[in-house]
Amino acid sequence: MNDTPVSLALQKQVGEMLVDLHGQHEHQSLLRTETHVLMLDEFGGLDGMVAEFHGSYKGLREKASALEELRRREHELAEKREFLAFQLRDIDAVGPRPGEEEDLERELKILENAERLFGSTGRLYEMLYEGDQSIHDQLVIVRNELQNLSEIDNRFAEAASECSSAEAVVGELAKFIQGYNARVEFNPERLEELRERLGRIAMLKKKYGGSLEAVLEHRDTIGREAALAENFEQVIARSEAEVDALRKECGAVAGRLSSKRHDTARKIEKGIVAELARLGIDNGRFQVRIIQRELEEDDASALAVRSGRRRIALNPRGQDSVEFLVSTNMGEEPKPLARVASGGEVSRIMLALKSILAKSDRLPVLIFDEIDVGVSGRIAQAVGISLKALSGFHQVIAITHLPQIAGLADMHLSVSKTEQGGRATTSIRTLTLDEQVREVARLMSGADVTLAGLAGARELMGLSR
Repeated sequence: MNDTPVSLALQKQVGEMLVDLHGQHEHQSLLRTETHVLMLDEFGGLDGMVAEFHGSYKGLREKASALEELRRREHELAEKREFLAFQLRDIDAVGPRPGEEEDLERELKILENAERLFGSTGRLYEMLYEGDQSIHDQLVIVRNELQNLSEIDNRFAEAASECSSAEAVVGELAKFIQGYNARVEFNPERLEELRERLGRIAMLKKKYGGSLEAVLEHRDTIGREAALAENFEQVIARSEAEVDALRKECGAVAGRLSSKRHDTARKIEKGIVAELARLGIDNGRFQVRIIQRELEEDDASALAVRSGRRRIALNPRGQDSVEFLVSTNMGEEPKPLARVASGGEVSRIMLALKSILAKSDRLPVLIFDEIDVGVSGRIAQAVGISLKALSGFHQVIAITHLPQIAGLADMHLSVSKTEQGGRATTSIRTLTLDEQVREVARLMSGADVTLAGLAGARELMGLSR
């Protein structure tokens, strides 16, 4: 794409913004009522307003769903209220704190080993500093001897300095151990208190998740639920107010959108009737029916707006349902397309729609595959003329077997299938003017092209003899 490799997904996405393909299956989309509102909105340029509504509608749907969930939980929480209160009292009676268990176990370990700590630190202090042959005293002797030796040979000076450092380290270590020894606490009451506290925390862990973190998380959860149960009326009232505000917002946009659709519908009806007449449906009538689904008062759906005494259901595109009705014979009332339109008429109605949508349709390329299905003769020529007019707004590519349509084209591309090496190969090439005349003549008279056929083709194509 623009000389840059792209993924197939991106190619498809961009392609849908550049090319509109209409084959026989696409014509059948006219028979699906759900597509009619899309066509109406496209003609009226209402996609922006639809997007605005859909944003509000999505918010309303989410808030209404949340409100329903609240109402459902109100009953559940009312039943659980006493149970939640019991669990809160149970946990709060202990009042555990984050990280408390590790702190308690560390303190417990120290108190349980107080005698060993006291005895070991006393002996260590004796060995390092206080004893007759303490390490500190021995280092002092070594240091003095090294200093004496350094006066004879200065190479002992560095060793004497390192010994002084070791003496200082031993002195600091002895000072720390002496201080620790002095602070060793023998406290049976505190020891029992710690064991009891850890026991209560262990009981909470067993009941509420297996770890102190799980207990605290459970406390937060049931705390929120209990607060919600306690203040449910206020919470629901606040949620109902949010739903009402969004419903009014949706109603305002849906009302404006519906009004625009009614205006657009009248323009489409007038334009399509005129276009159908040009396409050979002289007595055609076309009607755009816009209706709203009314809800009963006992229907509690939040996705509805009030219009006077009526409650109108909302849908993702507003408050309207749209259906195209047509009558192709004089004296008949318009009926749904699927009930009255033949294949040829559906093709022409689709072409009529495309013709009146041409100026608002932003797609630059329109491809019509067998738009001429079910038509021939004078009607086929009318279809060709309509396609020719449509090409004033778009690049139109028409795949056809009718000479009345092919003869009006500015350029002809011939598609052929051949077999090469046991495989079918499809090729496409641009025809010269002479080849164009011959192809149109072949469409008119079959495989054997005569001089009369060539002359007829030139006349059909508007070429001088």
